[in-house]
Amino acid sequence: MVREELAVRLNDKEYKNWLKAGRCLLILKDGLHPFITHHMRAFHGELLNQNTLLRKPCVTSCRPRGNKLSSACRVCSEWQTVILRHHRQPDATVNWDNCFPPNWRTDHWELAKAYMPRGQGKVKGADQCDASALLNLINYCDCFCSVDPKFVREVIRYRNELMHSYEFRVKDEWMRHYQTTVKKLVRQFSHVPQMAKVGQQIEEMLSVDLSICVSGLDRMDSANLDGIECDSFSQWEASADLISQWEAELLQESLQELLHAADDDTKIPDTEQLKRLGGFLQTNRDLGERFSEELRAINSLEAGE
Repeated sequence: MVREELAVRLNDKEYKNWLKAGRCLLILKDGLHPFITHHMRAFHGELLNQNTLLRKPCVTSCRPRGNKLSSACRVCSEWQTVILRHHRQPDATVNWDNCFPPNWRTDHWELAKAYMPRGQGKVKGADQCDASALLNLINYCDCFCSVDPKFVREVIRYRNELMHSYEFRVKDEWMRHYQTTVKKLVRQFSHVPQMAKVGQQIEEMLSVDLSICVSGLDRMDSANLDGIECDSFSQWEASADLISQWEAELLQESLQELLHAADDDTKIPDTEQLKRLGGFLQTNRDLGERFSEELRAINSLEAGE
């Protein structure tokens, strides 16, 4: 069955811009995984080699209370000091509640989470993070000294504008600035072999036409997408499934961020964005069915206002 609702969305130029820009972030984060994992393992090992106290185990099972880690044991207090020493902005809020301090000694990723936004507590590795978490890690931890944080912060700003867009639509002018900024960031990783492929994939995504014609045998306007020819019904179905998957990943990220903020006592929830997102999901029946659980959570929050 032709996905008519998907076709309508993808024939909206500014929604298509939103989807393509978001897909570029997913490509970027997938390319960053190996680089970040390697860097954090090496950084963790260097810290242990430089400071014998960090090699000792925590014997009191130190845990943050809220977002504070106070009355920590001698070892965990030393880890705190070292983490702040390598923080590019030590006066910024450090999300200690992301971490399980007794594992700082043995797990490089527990160390990484101290430099990330809140909500990373259950995350076990780079492959489970969104682009925002990874970019914030690069921005705040000085072990990534080969990367100019200015370009990282610019992409974070564009990412936040994209994910918090009330209409899930961005203009062509925004896309042009975004494309320039992402290219500058990718060039910062020219020494990383797998990032050359990421740059190429981003270029292709920004130039591909995702429009769909709903007449006769529906198919993509573009001739090729990730090697999938779209000259037959079955091939169009495969491509539609792929695009639908990208769309779902982006909406899921936006939903998780908004719902997490609504449950976080330290943040002011963006109720207007939640309402708009809920309305968007309800208007598009296919998305409403896919995200029925999240839609119920949004409706429940609105009812409790």
